[in-house]
Amino acid sequence: MTTPGRGMRVAAMVSLLVLPLAWFVALQEHPPWMPAAYLGYLLIIIAIPGTMFWRRLTGGTGWFFADAVLGTAFGLAVETLLYPIGMLFKMPFAALLMPALAVGVYRALPRRKLPERPTPWWATAGVMVAVGVAAAWFVRVGSQLIPLNGASALRPDSDAPHNLALAGELTHHFPPKVPYADGKWLTGHWAAYDQIASSHWLTNIPLDVLTHRIAPFAWILLTVLGAAAVGMLFTGRAVAAPIAAGLTVVAGDLTAWPWAASDRVLTESPFSLGQLTNPPQAFSTVLLLPLIAVTTLLLRRKPGQTRGQLFRLFVTAGVLIAALALTKATTLPIYAAGLAAAWIYLTVRAGRLNLRALVLGVSVAAAYVLTFFVVLGGAVSSVLFKPGKTFDQLADRMGGGSAVAVIGAVVVLGWVMPAVGALLIKRRVQRDPMPVFLVAGFLAAIVAAAVLYDDGLTQLFFVRTGFIYGVLLATWGLASLERREFSIAAVALLIGVAAIYWGRYRSDDACTSANCFGQGLVVALVIAAIGVGVFGLVLRGSRRTWALIAVAVLLGTTVSPTVVSLRKFATPPLTEYESIAPGGIDAARFIRRNSGSDDLIATNLHCHRARASHCLTGSYWISGYAERRVLVQGWAYQTRADDTYPDGVQSKYWDEETLRLNDEVFANPTRENLETLRTKYGVQWLLLDERVSAPPKNLDRLTELRFQYGSVRVYQLYPPPPDNPFPSQSPSPTGTPSPTPGFPTGTPSFPTGSPTQTPSFPTGPSSFPTGTSSFPTGTATFQTGNATFPAGSPSFPVGTPSFPTGALPTQTP
Repeated sequence: MTTPGRGMRVAAMVSLLVLPLAWFVALQEHPPWMPAAYLGYLLIIIAIPGTMFWRRLTGGTGWFFADAVLGTAFGLAVETLLYPIGMLFKMPFAALLMPALAVGVYRALPRRKLPERPTPWWATAGVMVAVGVAAAWFVRVGSQLIPLNGASALRPDSDAPHNLALAGELTHHFPPKVPYADGKWLTGHWAAYDQIASSHWLTNIPLDVLTHRIAPFAWILLTVLGAAAVGMLFTGRAVAAPIAAGLTVVAGDLTAWPWAASDRVLTESPFSLGQLTNPPQAFSTVLLLPLIAVTTLLLRRKPGQTRGQLFRLFVTAGVLIAALALTKATTLPIYAAGLAAAWIYLTVRAGRLNLRALVLGVSVAAAYVLTFFVVLGGAVSSVLFKPGKTFDQLADRMGGGSAVAVIGAVVVLGWVMPAVGALLIKRRVQRDPMPVFLVAGFLAAIVAAAVLYDDGLTQLFFVRTGFIYGVLLATWGLASLERREFSIAAVALLIGVAAIYWGRYRSDDACTSANCFGQGLVVALVIAAIGVGVFGLVLRGSRRTWALIAVAVLLGTTVSPTVVSLRKFATPPLTEYESIAPGGIDAARFIRRNSGSDDLIATNLHCHRARASHCLTGSYWISGYAERRVLVQGWAYQTRADDTYPDGVQSKYWDEETLRLNDEVFANPTRENLETLRTKYGVQWLLLDERVSAPPKNLDRLTELRFQYGSVRVYQLYPPPPDNPFPSQSPSPTGTPSPTPGFPTGTPSFPTGSPTQTPSFPTGPSSFPTGTSSFPTGTATFQTGNATFPAGSPSFPVGTPSFPTGALPTQTP
């Protein structure tokens, strides 16, 4: 007969099968080997070693489920710090050392029996339900936001190619430089991109699939699971796991109204557009959760804790703080604000300095100083102190004027709403500093977003960081309920859901002026108040019951953003024009396959929209898909990726002489300016977009046309031929005749799938006339430079190209 404990474990294990099933379903558009390869990498290289690190260094949380999730996130932090060190020594596979390092740490540190509490099957099953909802959402919305193939892939906004360009730079170079402009040192936070780069080396999954699909979805799942793990640690109850996971998936704030969400910037849950199109934001949330957990283990003094155990906890926190400092600028300030409040509280309560919180605070300050001077190069942030400026654009759409104050109040009210769950926390504050930590951090995020301003709305990432604080506060409050109170809370939550959807019933067309934009919110709050009153009178409950109903109804009103996004954000935010040239993706990939990682590209394309009357110099796709640096392509993201440039976001290029030479090559090429481009700047490739300018007549004569597809031509620069093309040959020392000039001396190799491709043609001019192998109309044309074939006499069987594997374009013109 099966014992209850064994049956519980079996049920929990069965429910865990939802996780791999959801993984493959959400990534079904890709070949199965891609999600399988990433899952294997995540399990073997990250999760198992990370869990070993976590349990040995921290002593564990008491639940293996929580330790495994938090350990996986900690493993990503270790990889984030290990990969740059490996790249400095030309070892991109450095993360492969993590299993060996984990075994060494596990054996070196003293062993002690960890207290274990089983996770009930229903708790695991509840978390898996949230995972399934996240996977369904990703299939319906998340995977549609950034198209990877077809005509839609040519119309992205500037964010997606920019992220891909930075990921490509971290894949091949460290320290990183600005890949799409002049090659100056990158003064931005790059840790999320080096994690993508490391997984690219270890799995061989294409970089665009990792950047826009697999890594974001993995981080969303780790956020859901991580919130569940931290909720269990805070409350000491397994019921917190499904509550935290569920709130992470469905909760949000009150600001997803038609007038507030039209730009998709004020929906702040992990399923907002910012989480999917900003890898640093999503990755920082994953790393923040284990940092909050280890902070909890430090500030809650366990009896009998030795100095060695305390030191190991500080080491764990130091690794996470260092990784976060390199990931996102808005994360550690929110953490530091909560930490400062907890330190003040503990110090006042004890009557002496709390050294643990003080050491953590000093560690955060040191990480910021090093990041500012070493990573950011001392560049001043573009975020300014402008209270209320965040809400101006919403007020402009609603008539401006006095609407700013009302809109600001409505939005801030919506941001604050998830924190009302703190009112239900039963644990007395005198015994635990973590409620103070969470409330202070959450309020700091809201204040920062309301009083700071940046033209790119980067101040909103403070709220996106603070969202997880609100989820944890609501989780802690709901998980503090008695068993009989959960049914009351469930009904109250449904009342809040009904109220918010009834209030949102007004469409965009029905509310377009300042006279009606607040009516929907008023209707929702009136219905919520009526629901609280009626339900409370029916139950005739105590003061505690009334408080429970009111808090649960208000929490129920925050579910709007996620579900609304299924309807409102299901179509990708594409441009009306092709910001990527037709054939451009294939051309960039051709350069990647046939060039070295240090090759440099020059292009005539600088504007996000070719031939636009107002040029937004925000074009980055060449460096993204080619994974090579570009001399000058775009520079409009200078204040986000490299804020050492003058004059704001959209300014003149800092080196006008370089830009002038670059553009002159495509307008009036000469042997002299091409040689200057090649010798002084190191340019080996030219990518010409015919939408910008027609190819000059003499460019084919001075360079070699290597690829032509759509509106794109790719040329390769070679040294000029010598004055005497046939110099006298000195006798070979061994008496063996020298190889015939113009032929490679060995069998050419054609690597397939490696991140850095070896050129598949001889480097240097051929001693034979350049020939062109022509394919039927609509296919690409490749120039071999090695042989000429008579017209009308194909020398290859039909359908068998004579070029390296994978060189043909994958898209239909």
